[in-house]
Amino acid sequence: MTDSSITDYDRLGGEPVLRQIIAAFTEAVFKDVMIGFHFHGKNHARIVEMEFQHAAEYLGGPVKYKGRSMRAVHRPLPILGGQFARRRKILENTLIAFQVDEEIRVRWLSHVDGLREEVLGPGRTTDECDD
Repeated sequence: MTDSSITDYDRLGGEPVLRQIIAAFTEAVFKDVMIGFHFHGKNHARIVEMEFQHAAEYLGGPVKYKGRSMRAVHRPLPILGGQFARRRKILENTLIAFQVDEEIRVRWLSHVDGLREEVLGPGRTTDECDD
């Protein structure tokens, strides 16, 4: 039984470990053949920081996400369902590589799944090829 006052953020190892995870994840996303082109010309350091803030806040850390809403950030991008799934898979692979506890991994990925409609837009929730 785990102490309910200890957050997933703490269980991961706090800021230093989460920053390592996010750095590896964003590096993989930027280099990925399927989705990396969405990041060409983007401020890598800013994206790393926004990813860190978003994850840290969700995981219960003492950090507040200061970025725009998921919908506002992603609305201008032509993101397809399969690309959303690819990003999710890269995150999953990164969490496995860092040996993140399975319970935390499942909760984190479930949280990501819950953002799908915000990222893709209403009615674009499948992995099918979009127009």
